Amino acid sequence: MKVKEIASAIERVAPLYLQESYDNAGMQVGDPDSVITGVVLCTDVRECIVDEAIACGANLIISHHPLIFHGLKKLTGRNYVERTVLKAIRHGVSIYCAHTNLDNARGGVSYKMAEKLGMKNVEVLDPQVGTQRKIVVFVPQAQAADVEQAMWRSGAGTLGDYDRCSYRVEGEGRFHALDGANPFAGEVGEDHVENEVRVEVLVNKARCSAVIAAMLAAHPYEEPAFDVIPLENADRYSGSGVIGDIEEIGGADFMHRLKEAFGVDTVRFSGNLDRKVKRVALCGGAGSFLAGKAMSMGADVYVTGDMKYHEFQGNEERIILADIGHYESEQYTKEIFADIIASLHPDFEVKYANEEQNQVKYI
Repeated sequence: MKVKEIASAIERVAPLYLQESYDNAGMQVGDPDSVITGVVLCTDVRECIVDEAIACGANLIISHHPLIFHGLKKLTGRNYVERTVLKAIRHGVSIYCAHTNLDNARGGVSYKMAEKLGMKNVEVLDPQVGTQRKIVVFVPQAQAADVEQAMWRSGAGTLGDYDRCSYRVEGEGRFHALDGANPFAGEVGEDHVENEVRVEVLVNKARCSAVIAAMLAAHPYEEPAFDVIPLENADRYSGSGVIGDIEEIGGADFMHRLKEAFGVDTVRFSGNLDRKVKRVALCGGAGSFLAGKAMSMGADVYVTGDMKYHEFQGNEERIILADIGHYESEQYTKEIFADIIASLHPDFEVKYANEEQNQVKYI
């Protein structure tokens, strides 16, 4: 198995186009064509993790947080990022990360949190908006299936748990070929009517160019007519955070469940623990920006990390806000990677990094 096989499998779950504009997910260090000798999974890549990989004969590290977040202008070993990169290159260790693309993916980080809390009816809390495009193309009836399948193969036509989705309407295409044209149907200088199919497919805007290129390559016409229509629909299958239900319990009991599920000794919170909790919203990592969304969606409690002091204030009667810590909320991301690798090769053994630890310490 090669590095690029695992990278492709991760990106089928969490496509790189789902990452935020500021992020740097994907291949960070190494050769995608390298044959894998072992895999170490972690949340953050540090020098000690590379040492651990070398010691156990692994040549691939998969992390949640990017090692290289900002551009590197020099590699002199002046900080831990440069030292870690240099050591990985020197020993032939590849590094791959899936960050906000995994945060925004269906089945990603927040879904894993929901699983740990036994939540049901889980859905995206804050869906991405404006990321979808509709491509409409007009094709002769006999070639419609070929053009449609070319677009599917390039990433169009997926909607939630369905793929190869499209819509067709039959009609008549009319055109007049001018001098210099090389028409697929009809003759130069003559009016022509062709029985055509209007084919519509949905595609993420990041895949739009690839789908159009595939469509043009498969289309028989010299000058195909097509439209690209921006959509403002919310994509309820990708976005930040999740919301769902648990069996109703008291607020204090929920806090105990939260501490047990995430192995934390301390939870920072505001709100009335005498209230009942049934509707739960979550966001892995730094999710304080979604507190208002959680309230608007009727959550009884919102769980995330990195909440500031003043963000706790003002809504104590409306919701319980709970901060379990950034690392703590994302610690189970490794299990997502392990499941993806197991789906490729069930017998392939992966290793959770022994040296991994929260960079924030408590006394």
